[in-house]
Amino acid sequence: MDDKYRRLIDQLVNQTISKEDFDRLQDAFEHDADLRREYVALLGLCESLGEIALEDAAFPVDSERKTTTATTRSNDTSASHETPTAPARPRFTSMRFAIAATAWFLLIGSFAFWLGQWNQSRLVEDMVTDGETSESRIAGHATLRRMVSLQWPDDSKRYLTGDVLPNGPLVFDSGLAEIDFFCGATLIVEGPASLEIESDWSVFVSAGRLRASVPPAARGFVLKTVESEIIDLGTEFAVEVKTDNVRVEVIDGEVALRGGEHDGKHLVTGESASLKGTPSDTSVIEGLSTMIELDQRHQEAEADGYRRWIEHSTELRSDDRMIAHFAIAEGIRERIVPNAALTGQRFDGLMVGPVGITDGRFGPESLGLEFDRPGSRVRTRIDGEFQAFTFTCWVRIDSLKHRYNALFMGDGYETGEPHWQIRDDGSLMFSVMVDDTQQSEHFSEIDQQMVQTAGLHRLYYTEPFWDISNSGQWFHLAAVYDPANRRVSQYVNGKQVASEAIPDRFHITTLRIGAAEIGNWGQPFRETPWFAVRNLDGTIDELTIFNAALSEEEVGHLYERGKPLGY
Repeated sequence: MDDKYRRLIDQLVNQTISKEDFDRLQDAFEHDADLRREYVALLGLCESLGEIALEDAAFPVDSERKTTTATTRSNDTSASHETPTAPARPRFTSMRFAIAATAWFLLIGSFAFWLGQWNQSRLVEDMVTDGETSESRIAGHATLRRMVSLQWPDDSKRYLTGDVLPNGPLVFDSGLAEIDFFCGATLIVEGPASLEIESDWSVFVSAGRLRASVPPAARGFVLKTVESEIIDLGTEFAVEVKTDNVRVEVIDGEVALRGGEHDGKHLVTGESASLKGTPSDTSVIEGLSTMIELDQRHQEAEADGYRRWIEHSTELRSDDRMIAHFAIAEGIRERIVPNAALTGQRFDGLMVGPVGITDGRFGPESLGLEFDRPGSRVRTRIDGEFQAFTFTCWVRIDSLKHRYNALFMGDGYETGEPHWQIRDDGSLMFSVMVDDTQQSEHFSEIDQQMVQTAGLHRLYYTEPFWDISNSGQWFHLAAVYDPANRRVSQYVNGKQVASEAIPDRFHITTLRIGAAEIGNWGQPFRETPWFAVRNLDGTIDELTIFNAALSEEEVGHLYERGKPLGY
């Protein structure tokens, strides 16, 4: 064995190995067959040494001598006064040998365990510090709470409703944005606007009109402009920033000004000042939306989006390629989730367990189904044979609390049946069972180890599209299984994020669904009450299945016609 790998194993056992060195050791075992053979031989040797060591350690120990030594030490007298018997030195040597052999045994055993548990170590390696799990962290200072008719410049960073805003620019050409800073201050900003988020307590404004509402908990919030700074002292105020003019007006409360010609001046309710340019007689707040007006405009925009989606959904139902269309957002009859496709009521879904009914992606105008408790699910049965699959849905993910989180799952996962899920790292995964009578073994790129599975199938993954900062946001997801062209493609918000060829071994042309579930998985073991806990901690408000491989343009069209406000 190469000395450098022996040193790496020593570091592993001593818990001083770096992530880079552990990766290097793992890669060596994966790609070097000779090294693996040497490892196996060394493992056998160490097992033998361990057995010898244990046999030696089983020799009887002089209990009287052990007691005497302990007593001598407890009385703080010198152990050197005690004369060892003849067998003492050989016994000490044997014990040293036992310790050394056992250490090597544990060394190799530890590495075998680490190798076998590589998947788990990969998932948590960045979250474990000194044996304790660290907290998840997100960089940011504010949240884009709501937006109405926001238009972004082509070259600017775009955000979605609910996004955490990091330090940096926030630029938009028109529309309204409501921004909640983590200190508690709220800004209603009217475009065109250009802001620089600096911290939880400060923002630099170079263009735009805005209304700032600052509660007592956020007292001290600072709004900066080119000429001066506005420091809140518990107030609501308005600011207008143009190229040649900057004005501030206090709506209620008090602000302090710092810098420029008004340095040190305080403004109270009803007072205003021009911080740059020529003073104006017009009010800064004239025409600027209030919180109530923003609420009204937001509700109107959601209602309009919902009406447009209803029109689109009605048109969509005439597509004879559609297997099922669960237009959850449109309504539910008691516990029945209607299938709005031409295939009719025979493919209706049934709400089972504690499924929650909540607002959909269009707010109170629409409905969504929550699956946040293990027993919640929507069951359906879709009989027949199909030539291709396209699955699409609108989903809001609150957390990924299970290893696998269900979107749509065939109950028994039998030949030809699909599984569509989200892995706990935020990646999409889609598969179709090719032969449920076979046992399959393959090297998992995700798990970085050989895995055995019941039945012959292949998992098709995307890169992670979701993390905790996206909690509560709506996503349009799509998976296209195209046997004719031997390809699986997956999409997020109308954009293709993965496309992979179907290998010959995993090619199947006759597809089925049968008994299946939305938002969970049934009882795949049949003979026992146990079931895999894969309920989605989130909300689905539309799910559609096609007997066709939709093109990228068609998937993009579904996203554009169905996207909610702020997308």
